[in-house]
Parts: sequence; structure tokens; C-alpha cells
Amino acid sequence: MPLEISPAEFDRLVGQALDSLPDEIAARVDNVVVLVEPTAPPEDPDLLGVYDGVALTERAANHAGDLPDRILLFRDNLLEMCDTPEELADEVRITVVHEVAHHFGIDDARLDDLGYA
Repeated sequence: MPLEISPAEFDRLVGQALDSLPDEIAARVDNVVVLVEPTAPPEDPDLLGVYDGVALTERAANHAGDLPDRILLFRDNLLEMCDTPEELADEVRITVVHEVAHHFGIDDARLDDLGYA
């Protein structure tokens, strides 16, 4: 049975995860919006989160004027995999760090090496 918390409480956990980023990392996360969606897209129903944008390492020198990059977190999948509020807080933090890392151009293989895959 999935863990149940209110959308507002889930959003609070996301905010805490973002606030836990080291200052030098957080300062470089620019023009990125973090959104919570109830469910993952049908083409990839098991996703916990996804980075939708152009990584800093891939941007052209004249990269400007584009819509913000997005980090999407999928609440139902995160809730389903956790049994306790503490597990959920940890998994939300791990997922946020994972997706922020993609913003910096870190791929899944390296994230796996670092324990964030």
C-alpha cells in the first residue's frame, strides 16, 4: 500500500530537498523550474523524475531566451515505493539530486557510481 501524504506536504519535501543542495550547486541552478506531477507519462510509467532541458555542458554560448528547463517529479511513483515518511523524504532528495545532476550534464552511469541512480 503506497504511503499517503497531502500534495502540500509532498511539495514541502521537495522544497526541503532543494534547500539541502549545497550553496555552490544551488547558485548554478538557474532558469530551472521544479514541478510535481501526479503520474509519470504513459510511455515511461515507472519514472520517479525527469530533467527536461539542455544541460549546462551542452548549451551553446548564445543560449538565452529559451523557456526554463524543467525537473518533473512524479508523486504517485515516489509515494508507492516508500513505506515511511522518512523513506519518502530520502527518495525525494535522491530524485531531486539526480535530476539536478542531469542539469549539470552528469549522466546516469556517473550517477550510479555516486549512488544516485
